[in-house]
Amino acid sequence: MSEKAHPPRQPKAIAKGQLHPRNRHQGQYDFPRLIEKNPELGRFVITNPYGKPSIDFADPEAVRGLNRALLRQLYGIGYWEIPAGYLCPPIPGRADYVHGLADLLASDHGGRIPRGPYIRALDIGTGASCIYPLLGHGDYGWRFLGSDIDPPALKSAGEIVRRNDLAEAIELRQQQQRGQIFKGLLQADERFELTLCNPPFHASAEEAASGSRRKWKSLGKLDPQRKLPELNFGGQSAELWCTGGEASFLKRMIAESAQVADQVLWFSSLVSKVSNVAHAEKLLKKADALEVRCIDMAQGNKQSRFVAWTFHSPEQRSAWLQSRAQD
Repeated sequence: MSEKAHPPRQPKAIAKGQLHPRNRHQGQYDFPRLIEKNPELGRFVITNPYGKPSIDFADPEAVRGLNRALLRQLYGIGYWEIPAGYLCPPIPGRADYVHGLADLLASDHGGRIPRGPYIRALDIGTGASCIYPLLGHGDYGWRFLGSDIDPPALKSAGEIVRRNDLAEAIELRQQQQRGQIFKGLLQADERFELTLCNPPFHASAEEAASGSRRKWKSLGKLDPQRKLPELNFGGQSAELWCTGGEASFLKRMIAESAQVADQVLWFSSLVSKVSNVAHAEKLLKKADALEVRCIDMAQGNKQSRFVAWTFHSPEQRSAWLQSRAQD
């Protein structure tokens, strides 16, 4: 039956600048409550120019302290530590990506979000923080496979999984073939309902550093008297840049996704540069993706988005989810 006869059911539009309605991080951070349960956060709290409590988001240690407090209070994660110099993700925005993917699955499941361990997601480049598996399991009970090429990052993520007793929910696996995404990682009999990815979006280390300087300047934080971190929220080379940047990474990911189309229901990736969306859509058309969706997200003035694609028809997707629920 034609796509026109069965248009995809889209989630309700989210107001501009607002987090997803299911996001646990609505409104201002409740610093008194966070400090009550996480006293170590208190030493990082400052008063911002508007007279409100905040932290210095240019201080990686302060951002790590806030993340630890949020994960402990809202998700029950008692241990969360990452090595210095690794990417420290802003949790509210990461959570929005997970909720957007949940809506995507719901559109193939009669409007109901599939919850529980029969949903399996692949986190490409899970990093030292293991943040997407923690959020996705915490909110929806999904199981995750987190992949990465960096052994120290996987060691850090593994300690987080072990210390929080999440080994049954989160598996970690090293991608041994540098430059590959799915090839050499997936086993032939594995099936995933989702893949998610925060790709490296710079083309070089110099470009990454320049991007951070522009961001601090736009926030009014580029003070010549003050030593600011070279990279926003930290980050290793594989986390922040790759040859050809985000566009090149997406091109490789799309090409490889077509080779494992039968193993994944929905592929997805964050896309930081709006100009790369149209490029990705053209590549996906050439790859014969049956459906492509671009989902906008926002946190205040920060705009972001992810692109999702599938090689399965609406009927096939519905049958896939019904079958997995019965396994």
